[in-house]
Amino acid sequence: MMNRTLVTEFVLQGFSELPRLRLPLFGCFFLYIVALTGSAAIIAVVSRSASLRSPMCFFLCNLAATDIVRTSSALPKVLAGLASAENTISFPGCTAQLFFLTWSASSELLLLTVMAYDRYTAICRPLHSSSRMSPRRCRSLAVGVRAVCAFNGSLHAGLMTRPSFCGPNVVAHFFCESPPLLLLSCSPTLVNSILTVLADAFYGVVHFLLTLVPYGCPVTRRRRAFSTCSSHLLAVSVRYSAVLCARISPASSCSPERSKGSAALYTMLSPTRNPISYSLRNMEVTRALGRLVQALLHPGVRGLPP
Repeated sequence: MMNRTLVTEFVLQGFSELPRLRLPLFGCFFLYIVALTGSAAIIAVVSRSASLRSPMCFFLCNLAATDIVRTSSALPKVLAGLASAENTISFPGCTAQLFFLTWSASSELLLLTVMAYDRYTAICRPLHSSSRMSPRRCRSLAVGVRAVCAFNGSLHAGLMTRPSFCGPNVVAHFFCESPPLLLLSCSPTLVNSILTVLADAFYGVVHFLLTLVPYGCPVTRRRRAFSTCSSHLLAVSVRYSAVLCARISPASSCSPERSKGSAALYTMLSPTRNPISYSLRNMEVTRALGRLVQALLHPGVRGLPP
């Protein structure tokens, strides 16, 4: 048998095949700053304002924290690749990135489902809303989402240590993701491919339907109230479109161009858009943000008024 050297690091191809886009892609830094600033502002506003104690605001905080993890897991490495000739990442670093990206991406999908249910109870079952979405239940749902998605991320990252990588080490992507990594394996990847497709189908199809069903009541019974959910539904549609395009396919049919384009939506544009779609269009959050800015400009004023 021929001796085969195991791969200890990968080269992230990124957008190196499109050098003309190198300068425009530095706009990723701007998106990264906007996403971090917007998400951090949401967490600060909701945490400090006594008037923002609704279940929706609680889950907005969780969504903002998820966006921070997702952007911080992918974009710094993208910027490093644009600034250097070769963007390498160690095998442990690749599996860690895969875990955090999978954990944060799947957490967002489950949070969108929970937020849709919250809108359903608030609009269609207002008398039962306080009991169905009590603070204790909201905390339990948030912990459950984190636990389930941590297991999902651990499963993906753990299974990635199962195949052998002994040949090419150039990943046709700008971050570590299961389909392009499995294409580099020199050992069978059937188990990985099956579990990847099953997990993606669970998050991308089942939860998409579970997210859409609660909006049926506002559409059919209270169309005026549905206008308050329109921004949420738009964000859900864009997010799941990217997931269905990028992830619901076996590794053997992975298209680098399609995968990169779809991944850019949920790692760059989605975290940048979420603070606007979910929060800045909410008048309570906007007013609380104004009070926070005023408090920062006048440090002598303690706290925020309710």
